[in-house]
Amino acid sequence: MKKLLILLLLPTQLAFAQQDILLNNCYNWARENYPNLKQAEIWEEITSLKKENIKTNYLPQLTLNGQATYQSDVTSVNISMPGIDIPSVSKDQYKTYAEFKQNIWDGGISTANTKLEDAILQSNLSQVEVELYKLNEQVSQAFFTVLAMDKQKEVLTAQKKVLQEKLKTVQSGVENQMLEKSNALSLEAEILNIEQSTLQLDAGKKTAIQMLTILTGQTIDENSVLKYNTSEPNMRDKLSRPELELFSSQKNQFEKQSDLLTKSRNPKVFGFGQAGYGKPALNMLNDKFDTYYLVGIGLSWNAFDWKKTTRQKEMLQLHSKMISQQEETFNQNINLLLAQQNEQISKLEKLIETDTKMVMLRTEIAQSSASKLENETITTSDYIQDVQAETIAKLNVELHRIQLNEAKEKYNLIKGKKFSE
Repeated sequence: MKKLLILLLLPTQLAFAQQDILLNNCYNWARENYPNLKQAEIWEEITSLKKENIKTNYLPQLTLNGQATYQSDVTSVNISMPGIDIPSVSKDQYKTYAEFKQNIWDGGISTANTKLEDAILQSNLSQVEVELYKLNEQVSQAFFTVLAMDKQKEVLTAQKKVLQEKLKTVQSGVENQMLEKSNALSLEAEILNIEQSTLQLDAGKKTAIQMLTILTGQTIDENSVLKYNTSEPNMRDKLSRPELELFSSQKNQFEKQSDLLTKSRNPKVFGFGQAGYGKPALNMLNDKFDTYYLVGIGLSWNAFDWKKTTRQKEMLQLHSKMISQQEETFNQNINLLLAQQNEQISKLEKLIETDTKMVMLRTEIAQSSASKLENETITTSDYIQDVQAETIAKLNVELHRIQLNEAKEKYNLIKGKKFSE
């Protein structure tokens, strides 16, 4: 019964171990796994709190005050009139009162501040996107390293099998005293070289897989099958890099700051009031504790600021101009990288054409050498050299194919790639 359960569970375990891993999935996993992605939520929460505070500008502001004073002198009327007693105010005075202020119109500052906070949020989110996009190059490099290691291992494994088959033939000849033992030893040594190269490839693949695992936060093992769906670079597509959105949002932020400065020069209208209890109250001739209140409407306007606002707006324009220059430089550098990458793609395509011809020639030579070795017209060393040349030719074509796909992917990343599951 236990054996039956093991057999039933085995296919499921293999399915998980040999799951297909797509490059676009790795991009998305790396994004979700990146710790700084949470900054986007934090920035949104900060902006929400700031906007809630801005809304309070139109809510009544209430302050409670209290004071007790003693003054050296008070106003008095030093006139003596028959039948009239003119009271005097005490030098000790007391007052407790509540004071409120209500904005009626703040010159549009609150609205401008809200728009500025939205612009700052967009700028911060764009900065996070730029940082996240840089992860893609690391993911792509690790992904294609794994593919390259796998392809090289496939070629070496195939060549090892050929040498092992030839070793059996040579060992048979040695046993029959038709061939020298050194022939078999040379083949065994070459097989060991291939095994060493395979170990190095396994180590390199393991390192690349560890990088992918750390970047994506997914469990990727050596049995996972990495697949890349070739996507031809579209030379006509416009740039869609997140840096362009960052430049735009930064310039928009300066515009909103300039608009806020303009609004700050507008007059402000507000209502105010005061209600309290003190001695004296509003009637200065009544030297008794009494209640009082007053209400009113006010206007404030800084009519002249010595061109301070104008200079601040000029500074913002200069900052915006600097951003435009940075954007222009960025576009120039990107176009340069695209031209270089396009040339790299063209070079690899030509190399693959010659690689294919080289593999055919080297394979034919190796097959001929195998026949000559059996007829003892060449040495084992000559045969091994021809097999090595064939192996190198096959490794080159496989590496160049991987590099071509990687070059195309890099072109798309440089231009700005949209990712999907």
